[in-house]
Amino acid sequence: MKKIILLILILGALLALVGFWYWQRNPYSKEVLKLEILGPERAVAGQEVTYTVKYKNNGNVRLEEPYLTFEFPEHTLLPQGEVRRREIDIGESGDIYPGQEQTFQFTGQLFGKEDETKVAKAWLRYRPRNLNASYESTTTLTTVIESIPLTLDFDLPSKVEAGRDFKFSLNYYSSLPSPLINLGIAIEYPSGFEFLGSTPQTVGNTEWEIPLLNKAEGGRIEIRARLSGEVQEQKIFSAALGVWHDDEFIVLKEVIRGVELSKPQLFVTQQINSQWIYIANPGEVLHYEISFRNIGTEPFLNLFLVAQLEGAAFDFESVNSDFGQWSRGDNAIIWDWRDIPRLRFLGQGEEGKVEFWISLKEEWERKSTPEKTSLLKNSVLIAQTKEEFATKINSKVELTQRGFFQDEVFGNSGPLPPKVGKETSYTIMWQVKNYYNDLKNVKVRARLPQHVRLIGNIFPEAESSRFTFDTLSREIVWTVRDNKILSGGAGVQTPAPNIAFQVALTPTSNDEGNTMQLIGEARMSGEDQWTEEIIGTKASAIDTTLPDDSTVGEGQGVVVSAE
Repeated sequence: MKKIILLILILGALLALVGFWYWQRNPYSKEVLKLEILGPERAVAGQEVTYTVKYKNNGNVRLEEPYLTFEFPEHTLLPQGEVRRREIDIGESGDIYPGQEQTFQFTGQLFGKEDETKVAKAWLRYRPRNLNASYESTTTLTTVIESIPLTLDFDLPSKVEAGRDFKFSLNYYSSLPSPLINLGIAIEYPSGFEFLGSTPQTVGNTEWEIPLLNKAEGGRIEIRARLSGEVQEQKIFSAALGVWHDDEFIVLKEVIRGVELSKPQLFVTQQINSQWIYIANPGEVLHYEISFRNIGTEPFLNLFLVAQLEGAAFDFESVNSDFGQWSRGDNAIIWDWRDIPRLRFLGQGEEGKVEFWISLKEEWERKSTPEKTSLLKNSVLIAQTKEEFATKINSKVELTQRGFFQDEVFGNSGPLPPKVGKETSYTIMWQVKNYYNDLKNVKVRARLPQHVRLIGNIFPEAESSRFTFDTLSREIVWTVRDNKILSGGAGVQTPAPNIAFQVALTPTSNDEGNTMQLIGEARMSGEDQWTEEIIGTKASAIDTTLPDDSTVGEGQGVVVSAE
């Protein structure tokens, strides 16, 4: 009996060794189950994305109790009631047999900042037949947010006087194909900022709610404030536009802008056009008044006063002075004590004055630097005193606003002449030129009449992120060059910045027999980086007569009846 028991034990041990050896030689590999997520590698923020989870049993063993888990990327907007992590008990429908494959689809809207990565994850847990151990296969898919078709832009001057009230605004605009809801805007202010009010009003002075934002719609937040601090101190403003989801603010667009805080002799002083500090403009007439005062204790006798002019913009042919003598070779005006009583004798505390007029050219050669291009110098010499006065010149800018029915950009449609009750589309084109100084914060603005709507088409597409429309005020704002520098010579020596957008008009019976305005007067403004002045120009409004479209004949701009 003992021999039988011993034999059985030896046989059992051998069988266990053989089984262990077989298990070692034939372990189950979870690689036989292929699990993958199919979806886009790049997406636009707000885009609806469909993820396809696919699995296939590439082995020869049946997989039991399969259980799939899928997790959307962070900040995915899902339909009401749906959760970010989905769990599916595949086993309720049966096991996964060798060679069997199946797919599941999950759809949501991706949100996030530009260049942010969004990772979708999937897990599939199962147990191979005849094994007690469970296995899990995992996979991921990374999608990059490549662009955000939203505009968020500060309309904020580069310099603000310390302690003085000023206004600025924050403009926003959507080019997204689908509406956005539950939007919000938050602003962070610098130290020394005092909030005085805003339109629309806000609670807390830093956040505004935007319930709904459709494609080709936008708005503006206007803020009144005061800044305090040291002269030349930099103040940084930042703002974020985002969507509220599950009590979390998901940032979609951010913008940061800096502002600098900004800020009088004797002997000889100068005024131009009755101003001590003057910024000249191309083509204008300048009236110079040079004052001189004796602040010493002894009188001056028999003086000469010389004003020597330097600047490419001066029209030296236009110099006019009642008593001064023009010296063409030196570009100088000379006043003699024989003609000016105060130059003959200037007692203690006494003051005298001379004056002259000179015009500036409309156009002149642009040189390498603003100092050589847009600067006027007047060097005044009297007795042993010499004073040099410098006057900056604003850049010359031009704005063109044109309207077309026939164009090669969008291709317009609808009746021409326009008919009552029928929609006709038109193309509006803007082009800007800057002759001399670099400009910043260059913006073009115009208002759409109530009877005209934006279609949403913009060319070039890159300009769509710099195009905003306030649906309440009906004002369009185009930020030229994305708030970067618009160089002097743009449109003159280099290609001109331009934009085209499409509008649509539907006349009513009250409009029959009349022409209709398509867009109001356009206004261009920008900060001259040389003079630190805000300069601008205008372009006429456009109506349905389309004077720039040679294919539109006389009378084709008058609204006709629907009959």
